[in-house]
Amino acid sequence: MIENTIYKSYITTPIGELLACVSSHGVCMLDFYDNEQTEIELDKLKKCFQASIVEEKTPLFLELEKQLKAYFSKQITEFNLPLDLRGTDFQQRVWESLLNIPYGKTISYKEQAITLGNIKGIRAVASANGMNPVAIIVPCHRVIGQNGSLIGYAGGLWRKKFLLELESNQLILY
Repeated sequence: MIENTIYKSYITTPIGELLACVSSHGVCMLDFYDNEQTEIELDKLKKCFQASIVEEKTPLFLELEKQLKAYFSKQITEFNLPLDLRGTDFQQRVWESLLNIPYGKTISYKEQAITLGNIKGIRAVASANGMNPVAIIVPCHRVIGQNGSLIGYAGGLWRKKFLLELESNQLILY
């Protein structure tokens, strides 16, 4: 892998096509390709990493694809992939906290803010979750409204519902 290169490719899943990007250090983007912001996010990624973007399936991409397939077929509950997440210190802390939410469990934005030591930071936490560059693997879909409602998922609430049902064993895939 070349240091200043981001490798991109596409992965088909039960909830739509994903655009996956990997750097020489890890997965740096996983976004639903039908998201209107995807091309904008790809351009931001290019600038943030000061890198060129090449369409190529690297070994890391192939491992990502394999693990996503295993996740959707309920063969794994955790991902074992290096991540290369770029953001502010606060965003990094929020995304790291998402990785601690167990498979099949949910927390509220308020609970996440408390975990991060700032009960009044609910909106900031929600905003950082919305900026999460690696869907599914960094499981922002596991954060819900305080009353249990499904709110705030960039991939669409129907996908959030699907992922939560998959993880709670309420969904059977063939």
